[in-house]
Amino acid sequence: MNNKYITTTTPYVNSDPHIGFALEIIQADAWARAQKLSGNEVTFNTGTDEHGAKIYEKAMEQKKDPQTYVDEYAEKFKHLKELLNLSFTNFIRTTNPDHKKAAQEFWMRCEKNGDIYKDTYKIKYCVGCELGKTDSELEDGKCPLHPNREVDIIEEENYFFRFSKYQIQLLKLYNDHPDFVMPAHRLEEIRNFVTAGLEDFSISRIKSKMPWGIPVPGDEDHVMYVWFDALINYISTLGWPNDMENFEKNWPGVQVAGKDNLRQQSAMWQAMLMSAQLSPSKQIFIHGFISMNGQKISKSTGNIVDPVELVNKYGIDATRYYLLREIPALDDGDFSYVRMEQLYDADLANELGNLVSRVTTMAAKDELEITIKNEAPDEKIVKMIELFGFNEALEQLWNEIKVINKEINDAKPWSLEAKNRKNHLETWLKKIHNIGLNLAPFLPHTSERIMEVTSGKIKKIEPLFPRLKK
Repeated sequence: MNNKYITTTTPYVNSDPHIGFALEIIQADAWARAQKLSGNEVTFNTGTDEHGAKIYEKAMEQKKDPQTYVDEYAEKFKHLKELLNLSFTNFIRTTNPDHKKAAQEFWMRCEKNGDIYKDTYKIKYCVGCELGKTDSELEDGKCPLHPNREVDIIEEENYFFRFSKYQIQLLKLYNDHPDFVMPAHRLEEIRNFVTAGLEDFSISRIKSKMPWGIPVPGDEDHVMYVWFDALINYISTLGWPNDMENFEKNWPGVQVAGKDNLRQQSAMWQAMLMSAQLSPSKQIFIHGFISMNGQKISKSTGNIVDPVELVNKYGIDATRYYLLREIPALDDGDFSYVRMEQLYDADLANELGNLVSRVTTMAAKDELEITIKNEAPDEKIVKMIELFGFNEALEQLWNEIKVINKEINDAKPWSLEAKNRKNHLETWLKKIHNIGLNLAPFLPHTSERIMEVTSGKIKKIEPLFPRLKK
């Protein structure tokens, strides 16, 4: 048994969970379930990022204590486990006392290595991104990711991290590990960014101006910059630096993030790990953004997709199927209710649901009983999932479903006597059972139902995906 570790980003708790994070966490869940299905011990981390100016701003708007505010939102993200049938083992909150201690220890190690210093700076800052912006990154003086926000001009004394010191080491990391960031064009993007030269970045804020953060060790007038604090969750959740046995058993791990996190995950965080003399991440998968009907998703325009509404209308597994099958795993994708219902009807209700229903109905009528042994997932499917090829894996499984449906249509078992169709039914039950097993990472509840009704004494099954109400 091998130890496998995967983690999502920790989203800010300044709004409800959105479809982009639902995609990210479902991708990570499919990866984790595939590894567990293969016999590995899996640690799957997610959580919430609860410090920074954006959180403090929202709490003040609502006239709430910041801790009370983040407590309320953290519960909404925890609820995703039930809502999307997730298998995460760890839920880290950056306000946890153990995380705070880990962040302070990490700071002191970087400081001891000569990588933290104090200086005065002036910078254009996007609170929406919680990042400094250069003129070349702005469009008409505003951040393209948050065009409705004014860019702040910050001029104050802060602590800085010597990011510039790690240019050569980062480039060596990328060159030595050509699959370190996936897809390849994202690795090339971050390589070009690092090659162009790195500037040291601020890692603290003055407490009197923005008090909501982890105190800087040895300086009560400053709190940690949110990105420096938040990135450390990937190791604090493993018990670092106190439970080194668990940390060393799991780290390094696989990280999943959106393309707006590329710089933070694959450059800033890696340089921080190097400074603290810890191993870099194992691999980073970068997914794209989701649009809706070709338009950018935006609350201001009402063009949003609520994962709660999707699950309530279509069910958990149908929602998971659409995001894993229709949205490119490592690129931008588009959500469409029309396409969602097309896939529900054609793939789930007709091809899969009807297949299981008609075979189990005939087998139950004939009182068949079947024993299936030596269950193991298809290694090719597991490998596809390991490389985030969710679409390809599902396409292969649906090709197998189509083949069985064709075999049934050609054999016309309903016109045969029971004794003459027994071999046919047993063959199809075994094939369907195997498909059910391999669907476990994608559609866990559907997988359980299929495997349950295709072994032992066969019983007729209720529709896996009931027809949608039009």
